[in-house]
Amino acid sequence: MEFRDLKAQYGKYRQGIDTAIQEVINNANFIGGKEVKELEGQLADYVGVKYCISCANGTEAMTLVMMAWDIKEGDAVFVPDFTFFSTGEIVSFRGATPVFVDVDRETFTIDTIKLEKAIIRTIKEGKLTPKVIIPVDLFGLPANFYEIVKIAKKYNLLVLEDAAQGFGGNINGKRACSFGDAATTSFFPAKPLGCYGDGGAIFTDDDNLATLLKSLKIHGKGEDKYDNVRIGVNSRLDTIQAAVLKVKLKAFIHNELEDVNKVYQLYTERLLRIVETPFIPDGFYSSFAQYTIKLKNKEQRDGLQAKLKEHGIPSMIYYVKPMHKQGAFSYLNYDEDFEVTNELCDTVLSLPMHPYLSEEDVESVCEVIKDYLV
Repeated sequence: MEFRDLKAQYGKYRQGIDTAIQEVINNANFIGGKEVKELEGQLADYVGVKYCISCANGTEAMTLVMMAWDIKEGDAVFVPDFTFFSTGEIVSFRGATPVFVDVDRETFTIDTIKLEKAIIRTIKEGKLTPKVIIPVDLFGLPANFYEIVKIAKKYNLLVLEDAAQGFGGNINGKRACSFGDAATTSFFPAKPLGCYGDGGAIFTDDDNLATLLKSLKIHGKGEDKYDNVRIGVNSRLDTIQAAVLKVKLKAFIHNELEDVNKVYQLYTERLLRIVETPFIPDGFYSSFAQYTIKLKNKEQRDGLQAKLKEHGIPSMIYYVKPMHKQGAFSYLNYDEDFEVTNELCDTVLSLPMHPYLSEEDVESVCEVIKDYLV
C-alpha cells in the first residue's frame, strides 16, 4: 500500500503525461516554453484570480513575495507553530522575525484569537513592527480566512496564504490560493497537485505585485533578461514540469478532488468514535493532502504506527517537532506554552490518503486501527 500513490496516478494518465513530456523534448524549449504560460493561465482561471506566477518551488514562492513586500530586519511575521519549517524559514531568510502562534485543535490551522493576542503583544513590546500574517492551509483545509482578514485590516497587516497543502480546498466556494493579498502553493510530487520534481506558484489580483514578482523571479529583469533593474533570483518552473502539471490539473479538476473526498468519507464512517477524525467546519472543503487522526497520547500514537507498519501500512507524523522547538529558531527564546501544538505533535498520525485508494484498502487500514484500539 502506498501512502500517496503516484504510481497509480501515472498508470491512469500515462499516455497524456508521456505525450506532453515528449512534445517538450521534440520542441527542445525546456525553459520558458509555451506550456508554462498556458499552465499559469489555467491555474489562475481555476483559482479565480488575475495572476498566477509560476516559480521553482513553494518555498521560493513565499520568499519572492517577502522580497516584493520588502520584509526585512525589524519586521514581525505571524506564522502558525504547527506547520512545516519553510513557512518560518522564509521569514528569517529575509532577516525578519517569525512570531509563532498556536493553532486550533480541531482544524490544525492558526488560532485567530491567539493570533490577535500575539499581534497586540508584539505592538506593546515595541521591538518589532508587525507586517504580515502567513496562515497555512494545513492537510488540505483552508485556514479561517474571514476572521484572519478582519484582523489583518484592523492592524494594517498583509496576508500571505500558504496553500502548499491547500490547493483545491475552498470556503463557501471561494478557492484556496485566492485569499489574502497573495497566495502560494507547492507542486512537490506528493502535494494535492504535484509535478515530477519541484515547482511552485504565486497567486494575486494585485497588478503591481504581479509585475514585480515576474521581474524578481528572473534576476530582476526589466525589458528583457539582459536588462536587470533590481536584484532578484533565478526561480523558474521548467517546461517539462508545466507540461506534466497541465495533464494532472485536468485530472485533479475532473475526478481526483472528488475521489479523495470520497476516501475521506470512507475513513470517517469507519473510524468515527474509534479515534478523533478530521474536522471540516461548515462551508469548508478540504483537498486532503493528508488524512490526519488524533490519538489519546504519544504512547498510543506510536504504538498504532508500529502496528500499522507490521501490516505493511505506511503512516506519517506531521509534525514531530513544533516550530518554536526547532534548533534554527532557538535564538527566539520562547517561554510561551504552545499547548495545542505541543499536544498535536504527540498525538497526530496521518494515514494513507490519495484518490486511488480503494475501499478495500481503507477497510484494511481501519481494521488494524480497530483491532489495536478497541
